[in-house]
Amino acid sequence: MRVVSLVPAATEIACALGASDSLVAVTHDCDYPASVRALPRITRSTIPVGSTSRQIDTLVRAAAHDGDSTFHLDADALRAAKPDVILGQTLCEVCAVTLAQVPRALNAEQIVVPVDGVSLDGIFADIKRVADALDRDGAGEDLARQLSARLDDVRARVRHLAPPRVACLEWLDPLFYGGHWVPEQVAIAGGVDVLGTAAERSREVPWDIVRRADPDVLVCMPCGFDAERGAADAARLRTEPGWDALRAVREKRAFAVDGNAYFSRPGPRVVDGVELLASLLHPGAVGAPPAARVIALA
Repeated sequence: MRVVSLVPAATEIACALGASDSLVAVTHDCDYPASVRALPRITRSTIPVGSTSRQIDTLVRAAAHDGDSTFHLDADALRAAKPDVILGQTLCEVCAVTLAQVPRALNAEQIVVPVDGVSLDGIFADIKRVADALDRDGAGEDLARQLSARLDDVRARVRHLAPPRVACLEWLDPLFYGGHWVPEQVAIAGGVDVLGTAAERSREVPWDIVRRADPDVLVCMPCGFDAERGAADAARLRTEPGWDALRAVREKRAFAVDGNAYFSRPGPRVVDGVELLASLLHPGAVGAPPAARVIALA
């Protein structure tokens, strides 16, 4: 079976299911696990390397206004890959390749699998759907069960602890709060999200709203970036009025984390993200994933 993935989360799901040997092409953004970095790339981004977050936001908005995307599919490379199965997404039309961009009638017998969960349950459903398409339905059930068990373990560890008020910022210039599954991650980790709503889209938020929310914990998890880039982008927040007065800053509970690995992608590592959040909200109660990087902002 020849599998092409058009979204990094689907690539991670396929590999977690033990189907990495079936992958024949992936996106330019696919980087986990490390083995997929050697695979042919069939997408490209129109965003110049080194762009600031504000520049990226401007380019994404312009593409959306024009009905375009900042991510483009190489149709010839896709045909050359001769996929039996295409794993794609429908969630984001401007910052990732969607299934709508796939040329029609590539192969009459081709299987196209959408990965479109907007909640943790939706992500687990995606895992099972991908497993079924890859003839690994048993592996899908097993993986979903293992991930669910880890979430239950976190719930049990934080159940009797006082929940801190948490603000999650998914983009830092301009500011966006985390949506979709992020508020669920916060809740399972033993916190109360003061900005986002579970299963709803991320939205732009004025700094004054963040300041008035005055969270106990502030987590910067910019979409597509690691902790180092998150910390660098978060530096601008220090110039905002009231930054030093924020409870999270005063109590040294403002952090930058790897949004790309644990919060942006609807794949298995969202559970690592829950464990990471729990380790920040309730130090000592839950351990952070071994590879997780956390940078204190204050």
